[in-house]
Amino acid sequence: MIRIMIVDDHPVVRAGLRAVLGAVDDFTVVAEAGEAAESVRIASTTGLDVVLMDLRLHGADPSADGVYATQSIRALADPPQVLIVTTYQSDTDIVRAVEAGAVGYLLKDASPETLVGAIRSAAAGETVLGPAIAAKLLTRVTSREAALTARELDIVAQLAEGGSNREIARRLFISEATVKSHLVHIFDKLGVNSRTKVLAAARERGLIR
Repeated sequence: MIRIMIVDDHPVVRAGLRAVLGAVDDFTVVAEAGEAAESVRIASTTGLDVVLMDLRLHGADPSADGVYATQSIRALADPPQVLIVTTYQSDTDIVRAVEAGAVGYLLKDASPETLVGAIRSAAAGETVLGPAIAAKLLTRVTSREAALTARELDIVAQLAEGGSNREIARRLFISEATVKSHLVHIFDKLGVNSRTKVLAAARERGLIR
């Protein structure tokens, strides 16, 4: 029996997933959560095999999103696998989730058959990507453009918020010199020579929304 927890801040979504999974003989939904902290608490005290995790969780702490919850759950002594099930598919979202320890990434419009198969694969510890995500990553990998690292994506996201080098350094807990070094690499990879052009190129490539 595969024991599952559903983490989503929309009760209607949780109910829909529970209905789909309830029709599978060897699946049992043993818990639900609407906030990151709640999901971590449940995962630490409940026997689970797979957690279905949304990325956007609107709880008391706005910084405690699905990536935070994923990282916290995977840091437990005997952690369940975490499968992201969300509507978001930017490169930043995917990279952050995978680096946090997620074993797979699906979009919410995936078919029931795809979802069931992904849960079985996740329970076995196998990496699983939804068709749309796999196609997106394949395009990225086969592109002649060099991919940005997770930290470089963080820098780009901060640029999009209008942060100066000093502000970015403070927010990311790094030095200004490190920010400047990352910017040099970003300029080179995107083939641009200004912060404004970085944002234009990043939006064109789908790196930021």
